[in-house]
Amino acid sequence: MTPLLELAGLRKAYGALEVLRGVDLQVFPGELVCIVGPSGSGKSSLLRCCNRLEESTGGQVIVDGEDITRAGVNINKVRERIGMVFQQFNLYPHLTVLGNVTLALRKVQGKAQAEADALGMAALERVGLADKARNHPAQLSGGQQQRVAIARAIVLQPKLMLFDEPTSALDPETVGEVLKVMRELREAGMTMLVVTHEMGFARAAADRVIFMDAGAIVEQGPPADIFGAPKHERTRAFLARYTAGH
Repeated sequence: MTPLLELAGLRKAYGALEVLRGVDLQVFPGELVCIVGPSGSGKSSLLRCCNRLEESTGGQVIVDGEDITRAGVNINKVRERIGMVFQQFNLYPHLTVLGNVTLALRKVQGKAQAEADALGMAALERVGLADKARNHPAQLSGGQQQRVAIARAIVLQPKLMLFDEPTSALDPETVGEVLKVMRELREAGMTMLVVTHEMGFARAAADRVIFMDAGAIVEQGPPADIFGAPKHERTRAFLARYTAGH
């Protein structure tokens, strides 16, 4: 099977600080891959290099067979294939929920209002928020706002979804509703790369868990192996600290 996303020798440096040190990674269609690791290990930088929100300093990012790091690539076209959900919801406060979800359909893809609205409502239905279409973001809980952000990403029908700590800004009681939507997306066949601190989610929902530390992949494998029998001392120490802290 051909990977949908392939990172080959990916490097990222800020001056003398190297945050990604030659990372190789493949994500296959329909796979949910969770990246875990201590803060500052390069997880978010890796994710942001996957759609060139950050420019890598070396290596390749290949999405659906296309090297998106090469010169002359139309990055806006590429980003239509890669949905991204951030820690912060980044919704426009002056637009309704439906307006936020349909903005790219109208402005980027040039769809007519009626078609955009129909697609937007279908996306909101998928995240369980069709009844909030006319509300504004300020009228929603954090969990609901994050689900709107997911609807905004999936409405473009991306092939790959990137999630950067999607629950870290949420109240504990709303984390579950966002993770439930993510599980449902996976069941529907969405390919997902998720940076998360939610170990329970990684353990229960991921096909593969990647442990990163100091800008490199230390270990990867099925959740049962990573959580049940980690091979590396650094993985063991991280998981032990994590379990102790929770």
